Amino acid sequence: MPAKGPVDLAALDAAVRLELDAKNAARELALRNCRQIIRGSANAIRALHRDEPEVAEGLLVSVRRLIAEAEAPLRDHRDIYHAGFFYDAVKEFAEAELTRALLTGVELPLPADLGLDAVPYLKGLGEAVGEQRRRLLDQLRKGHLDAAEATFADMEAVHDILTSLDYPDGMTSGLRRTTDVARALIERSRADLTTTIVQERLRAELEQRSVEQPG
Repeated sequence: MPAKGPVDLAALDAAVRLELDAKNAARELALRNCRQIIRGSANAIRALHRDEPEVAEGLLVSVRRLIAEAEAPLRDHRDIYHAGFFYDAVKEFAEAELTRALLTGVELPLPADLGLDAVPYLKGLGEAVGEQRRRLLDQLRKGHLDAAEATFADMEAVHDILTSLDYPDGMTSGLRRTTDVARALIERSRADLTTTIVQERLRAELEQRSVEQPG
């Protein structure tokens, strides 16, 4: 019986390389776009705080394009789609979009409106509380107490919805920790708001007394 030659693995080699090359290309595109998505989202939030809505919109348009470009090849590679780095990037986009809605007082877009899954959307919503705190502090510095109280009410509303979502942490990718951070920011904001209101009342009372009892 003639000696058997080495097994021919050429077909196997070609098949696995075809799949893995496509997966690697999708991963590399997603990684490259994710860096720009995160940067663009952060810059959009800064523009919102500077009251530059047109700049923020332009940045978010670019971010949406980058997400769509990365998502197209990822449809065939769901393991990469659900990898931490891509979810972290779209979470930043969610935070920027939700911050815009919260700071401008418009209705919050739903996850489907942004083309996002619930988990990165909710984590972005939780992190938007930090941007609300920043706006609240700006309002307190300017003496806009009514606006600051409205911002604080929105912060509490966001926290309420997050705490009501009692699902296993493995399902929500650490949403509980994001919620805990939001709660801590809200308590600090409550203290800042209360202190400012009390100080304003004392100042108003002193002014009133000086009017009623001149020199």
